Amino acid sequence: MKYAKHWAFLAFVLIGSFAVLSYYGVEIYRKAPPIPERVVTESGETLFTKEDIQTGQMVWQSIGGQEVGSIWGHGSYVAPDWNADWVHRELLMLRDAYAQDLFGVDYEALSLEDRAGVDLKVRKDVRSNGYDSDTDTLVVSEKRAVGIKAQFRYYAAVFGNAESFEADVVPYADGGYSPVDLRDFYAVAKNTIKSDERQFALNAFLFWTSWSTTTVRDEFSAADAWNDDKAISYTNNWPAEPAIGNAPSSGVLGWSIASVIVLLIGVAILAWRLSVEHGEEGMEPTATAPKLAERITPSMMATVKYFWVVGLLILFQVAMGIVTAHYGVEGDGLFGIPIAEWIPYSVTRTWHTQLGIFWIATAWLATGLFLGPAVSGYEPKFQRLGVNFLFVCLLIIVGGSFFGEWLATRQEMGLNINFWFGHQGYEYVDLGRFWQIFLLVGLFLWFGLMLRAIWPAFRRPGENRHLIALFLIASAAIAIFYSAGLMWGKHTHLALAEYWRWWVVHLWVEGFFEVFATVVISFLFVRLKLIGVGFATKASLASTSIFLFGGIIGTFHHLYFTGTPTAILALGSVFSALEVAPLVLIGFEATESLKLSRATEWVKDYKWSIYFFVAVAFWNLLGAGVFGFLINPPIALYYMQGLNTTPVHAHTALFGVYGMLGIGLMLFCLKSLRPTTAEEERPLKFAFWSLNVGLLAMVLLSLLPIGIWQVWASMEHGMWYARSAEFMQQPAMEWLRWGRVPGDVIFAAGIVALVWHVMKVTFWGRQPDSVC
Repeated sequence: MKYAKHWAFLAFVLIGSFAVLSYYGVEIYRKAPPIPERVVTESGETLFTKEDIQTGQMVWQSIGGQEVGSIWGHGSYVAPDWNADWVHRELLMLRDAYAQDLFGVDYEALSLEDRAGVDLKVRKDVRSNGYDSDTDTLVVSEKRAVGIKAQFRYYAAVFGNAESFEADVVPYADGGYSPVDLRDFYAVAKNTIKSDERQFALNAFLFWTSWSTTTVRDEFSAADAWNDDKAISYTNNWPAEPAIGNAPSSGVLGWSIASVIVLLIGVAILAWRLSVEHGEEGMEPTATAPKLAERITPSMMATVKYFWVVGLLILFQVAMGIVTAHYGVEGDGLFGIPIAEWIPYSVTRTWHTQLGIFWIATAWLATGLFLGPAVSGYEPKFQRLGVNFLFVCLLIIVGGSFFGEWLATRQEMGLNINFWFGHQGYEYVDLGRFWQIFLLVGLFLWFGLMLRAIWPAFRRPGENRHLIALFLIASAAIAIFYSAGLMWGKHTHLALAEYWRWWVVHLWVEGFFEVFATVVISFLFVRLKLIGVGFATKASLASTSIFLFGGIIGTFHHLYFTGTPTAILALGSVFSALEVAPLVLIGFEATESLKLSRATEWVKDYKWSIYFFVAVAFWNLLGAGVFGFLINPPIALYYMQGLNTTPVHAHTALFGVYGMLGIGLMLFCLKSLRPTTAEEERPLKFAFWSLNVGLLAMVLLSLLPIGIWQVWASMEHGMWYARSAEFMQQPAMEWLRWGRVPGDVIFAAGIVALVWHVMKVTFWGRQPDSVC
């Protein structure tokens, strides 16, 4: 019963948090931007229909979706954010249209007083919500309709094969660039969309997503659209475009202040709690090295091939990362080789992000399969067959999904087939629905294999049962919560699809993987008798509860500007601050890990595994803590969303935390499977320092400076300018992009050293003492 209060608090956190998450999922559904049955002009002309918009969403997904620029700020960073780009171009067109109508000259020729009058007309036109729920029709002005048609021709030229723009869209092309120039700058392949029908549908989708960013929500009156600063759009006035009323609302500012206050309070409480409990942990290490596993079973040996795949996938990810980064300076090729025709940016970035998830997950899954028999000392019948079968399934999923994503961008698939086998277009969950289902089945198979292996240990009485129970809950959650990726369909509203996508990206990857990692590390240290079972159990339960208390509802901080109600902004800002709070104190974890690595002579055999855990603590503080909170407050993300400050956080948190952790777990398992000497581990020293120095260099020399410069441009001119070709193609900006080279080279060298060590140890290393 001494753990009862810890379990009770964890249950309270889980039930309460998911109740809130589910309730506001319904609210997002109710208050999402409406998709009208028809979009018509004031004279009654039908411009396009709901079917066109929904088809356009599927076209957008088929070309790579969020891997080709961004929508509502979510996606990749070489091409523009299409909404910010659309809104600014439409603003310029409407200014000239109203200026010609009222004064007979273009907007630039007007006096300041006359411009103010035109600006008011434009703002009223764009901000007024013309949607009629009774007829399910959206009405736009005649002037706006002319601009929409011109926009359609502009984007058709960019995504097609045009050599030049038509006359009426030339004044609004970036810096006078041609479509050929823009495709090069945006890393958009020629003939990305080949048919006129798909071009038309994509443009309908781009209009609708952009309309939702500027029009005032239907809960406000028509007058509010242009004379009430409290009125907000469906995306909480994102992106910034002050000329038409898109500016941070009072809620964005107020909840940003609240998040900082909550962070300070959270840090103070945790610091006090740490000071009270400090010194409770620990036990004296034994004089001789205990075994991680009493015997090496056939299924444990079968996990070796998983680690081979981990190494190969890391190498492939680095290669795709190099190509993807190079597209930022040479949009159609690699050092003069025109590879974009066959492997465009949308494909290389898709594979790069997917590979990160695949290899980290493979390392963690293999660790779980290794630990089951290690903890229980029991090898179930046909366990090795199950481990081998799962391995084959994982290979098919990786290879099949990658081929489908590539083929989808060739526009050789029908849109329905693309949904099932091609490219879903959502970052980190790009793989087609068939491959998602296949992976989900594989995760449940993995959980079943671990459960049957570890169950005998759970049935044994003792404190260890609590730790095993938490381990099984975390493992089950990894399987269960990936199913959130199946909650959207072919025509699901984008706001709902984003809601469920972040269940996968935030809850699955950042949430329950974190819980699983915490418990696994505790298991390893307990097995090595470096910490006691009691302390490990209490620490794991407490850490899980504290992290999930902020982390589950903190999912909302990804959804501030994705067509969600303002309550999402309030909850996301406060709870995401609580999510960061424990990371501020992560230095204590690093200190304790270092102490363990030096506790006694035999512990040094696990030195590099523990050092990678120390690196996890460092990157948790810097990547997840500092760089994470940098973009968490609503006012910060208002100007930063979709800029290079986001990949700063993504690289340092995903690889720095989960990648380093996956490597550390892999090395722990390999140490038992293939014992090595200090001499044989020399490549690990090089790999450890190269990976950490290289990651820090690529961030500090390139990504962070680019991001900070973009934020300044976003605050001064607007999101459209911070992502425009005019801004991003400046010579100084190009030098900053080349600034990634030193860090990338150092990092890649570390990966090669790591993979060399894994291959050398598994192919030529010493056999363990006992093999059954």
